[in-house]
Formats: sequence, structure tokens, C-alpha cells
Amino acid sequence: MESKKRKMILAIVGVTGMVGREILEVLSERNFPLTELIPVASEKSCGQTINYLGKGCEIISLPDLVERKVDIALFSAGGEISKIWAPKLAKKGCKVVDNSSYWRMNDNHKLIVPEINGNELDKSDMIISNPNCSTIQLAMALAPLHSKFQVKRVVVSTYQAVSGTGKKAVEQLKNEKNNIDDEMVYPYQIFQNSLPQCDDFIENGYTKEEMKLTNETKKILDKSIDVVATAVRVPVVRGHSESVNVTFKNEFNLDEIRFALNKMDGVEVLDDPKNSKYPMPIISHKKDAVFVGRIRRDFTQKKALNMWVVSDNLRKGAATNTVQIAEFMLANNII
Repeated sequence: MESKKRKMILAIVGVTGMVGREILEVLSERNFPLTELIPVASEKSCGQTINYLGKGCEIISLPDLVERKVDIALFSAGGEISKIWAPKLAKKGCKVVDNSSYWRMNDNHKLIVPEINGNELDKSDMIISNPNCSTIQLAMALAPLHSKFQVKRVVVSTYQAVSGTGKKAVEQLKNEKNNIDDEMVYPYQIFQNSLPQCDDFIENGYTKEEMKLTNETKKILDKSIDVVATAVRVPVVRGHSESVNVTFKNEFNLDEIRFALNKMDGVEVLDDPKNSKYPMPIISHKKDAVFVGRIRRDFTQKKALNMWVVSDNLRKGAATNTVQIAEFMLANNII
């Protein structure tokens, strides 16, 4: 055990991206016990250095990474990269936590939010999927309620920040705000606008993002839960918001709802509407919690509830959850 504490080699694949840089920050904040950091990015970034805890670490390529001894690799470089390179590292005994959507719905790979289903992990798991950012915060709010009242149906509308699309989307918003004509990631202006399209549309009329919310929530919590979503992109840099309508099998009162949410690790109830206290993206900024407020009965339906859920999509929605998975595996001697 002591030898493992002395030597823990961790790689970040996609280290120059928004989530990659956030992972670096979260690792340092949480004092993750790594002894060597290997930053990995595309060829154009190779040779550059990344600063971690005052030390310069040289960026290398994926082919070079496969030749190295690595205990765990945190991937945030897109599905095609994960498809090709995650199995190569896993074959060499490296644990992979993947932020892309590529492995999420694969029956052979687990989709993990540590506070909810971390105990499903064991030593045989080599490639572990990190859920979609909007799914993570929804599941975190639903999990304690499902265990007590049994969720039947969820109708969710999301208000998603542009950082969920990536650096170029953030640049588009900033450029439009400053009247600068440049590359557009979205089909329309996002500044002072809302786009009812996150990701591509598919044959059923929903977007891929909306179906991620449906399929991933069912995989994490319970396949019998019905989930239907509308995902909207809004001109906020970071922090996703969700309006959530939940129908339960069992009756509830609002005090029980608040108590269950307050007991859930990683969830903070912020629900004092009379004093205008409720979750907002600006409150979630750089925080790891999922905030829940505007908790109220749906007076049109029996056993139904409305709530408002907000979380920083780059933190708990991506980087923090990824690091927490690594922490869980380390604490439970899975690495």
C-alpha cells in the first residue's frame, strides 16, 4: 500500500482544452496523491509545458503515452480519440476515465457518478465513463428522491452554458458581445439569444444532447424511469440550469424532499424564494456542488414536484466528477 502512495502516475489526455485545464485545477485543489503528471495533447502542442504545482510538465503525444507506464489516464479529447486510444492504454493496465460520450451507453462499461453508483466499480473496470454534464446534475438531484419516493417520470428543460460546447463557442459569445465578426460554432448568434438546439438533431426530432439525458439517467439510476428533455443553449459562459418536473410513485411532503436532498453528498439546497435565494449559474461558478431550489409541488398533478437545478458544467459536470472517480478507485484499491 505504501508503494502505491509513493508512486501514482496520472495522465490527462486533452490537457489544453477547457475540461483538461479544469481537471488540472481540481487535482491540485483536492490534493490528489499523484507523483507524476503526464500532460497529453495534439501534436501541435507537444513540447510545450504545463505548470502543475509549480513544476513544468512537458506535453507529449498519445503514441508516446502508450509507451509509458501510466496508472490512470483522464480523457477529455473527444469520442474519436477515446475510441482509438482508451483501449490501447487499458490493454497495458492503465485505468481510463473517459469524458466523451463514446463508451457511455456501452453495456460493458460503467457510467459513474461516485456519490450515486461508485460502489459498482471493481478491479475489472478498465474504461469508466463520465456522464454528460447535464445528466450528472440531474442524476445528483434525482438520486436521493428516487431512493425514497421512487421516480416514475421526469420532464426536464435545460439552459446550457456555451462552455459545454467548448472554447470556440465561448469565443463566439465574446466576439458577438464585442461586435467582432469571426468563426461561428452555432448556426445562429448566441449573444442575446437562446438556441433550442444542443448538438445535432436525430430522426425522432430530439437532439443527441436530449437523448443523452434520457438514456444516461436511466442507466445510472433506473431503466424504468421515463425521462424526456428539451435542451437549450443560452448566452452564459459556464453553469448549466435545469427546470425539472418529477412524478413519483409515492406521496411526499416538501420537508421530506428538502431533507432528502440536504442529506445527499454533493447537493446543496438553496431554496428561500421569499428572499430571492435560489440557484443561479453565477452562484455555481467554480464550485463542485449541485444546487437545488425553487422546490414546489406541481399543483396540476398528483405526486409531482418542480425544482430548479444548477451546477458548474466544467466542475461537477466534467472535471470534478472525473477526479472523484479516480479518487474512489484509489481509496478502494481499484487502481
